[in-house]
Amino acid sequence: MRVVGFTSFGDPSVLAVVDEPLPQPGEGQVRIRVEAATVNPADVAARSGAFGPMLPAGPRYVLGWDVAGWVDAVGPATPGFAPGDNVVGMSDWLTTKRGTHAEFVVLDAAAVASAPAGVDPAEAATLPVNALTADQALDLLGLTEGQTVAVTGAAGAVGGYTVELARHRGLNVIGIGSPQDETFISRLGATFLPRSDDPARALRAIMPEGVDGLLDAAVIGPPALAAVRDGGTFVSVMPPATPPAERGIRVETVFVRSDGARLSELVTLVEQGRLTLRLAQTFTFDQAAQAHELFAKGGLRGRLVLTPRDRP
Repeated sequence: MRVVGFTSFGDPSVLAVVDEPLPQPGEGQVRIRVEAATVNPADVAARSGAFGPMLPAGPRYVLGWDVAGWVDAVGPATPGFAPGDNVVGMSDWLTTKRGTHAEFVVLDAAAVASAPAGVDPAEAATLPVNALTADQALDLLGLTEGQTVAVTGAAGAVGGYTVELARHRGLNVIGIGSPQDETFISRLGATFLPRSDDPARALRAIMPEGVDGLLDAAVIGPPALAAVRDGGTFVSVMPPATPPAERGIRVETVFVRSDGARLSELVTLVEQGRLTLRLAQTFTFDQAAQAHELFAKGGLRGRLVLTPRDRP
């Protein structure tokens, strides 16, 4: 099978399409024929060597956390799925190093859910990692109905899902983003606040006592902590940007993990029109380096997606 891999860290030119043996599903696993797989920040970080000792030099790494496709084979003692089922799933890549930028990938059935009905695979592939990150971040925030959460980077992939899921939980949401994203963020159900050099002061101007919780999807870091009230909660999406706790604020970092049962619930929200899938652009495996180059430029709204073959 064809995969997008690299054998040394570096710029996008290290990526190459090569052949690897077809993987076989074991007990409790499914093999998925990949139709689409998203490019996420973690893929770019891994390729560049930014993970450092977490990712020692290996013979070859195949990137990719998200997948949309259909079940090709089922391992022993794997109920719930059958060949031909349309699915979405997530690879716990840092643990398994089993990337989805391949024609086939084997995942634990517990990391997989039925794909949203009537949704193109390229769009469906944008759901698992980013929506699960948002959902698990909200769990860490631990807010209750009627409380207020601020979301930096509210127009981004994680931020957008966070706004919608927070509203679904009955929270009041302040979404921070670029002025050009005001309409989109407001449509998601948040009170829009334009980003600034002093996000805490801007938030305190409309919430003098501070917000109950804040998800820092834009990786602002310590400057955003002052927006949280004493005893509130701050959740970071990146360890280097996680500030030390102060004023009784609980500070957490979300490390996304696969969860097929919860992913199935998120799929239902997509089918109900409560979660907005956003696809920026698709590339074939042979264009993976171009996708990484475009990702590095920033400013994307929605995710870039790789497909094993040309789309019709």
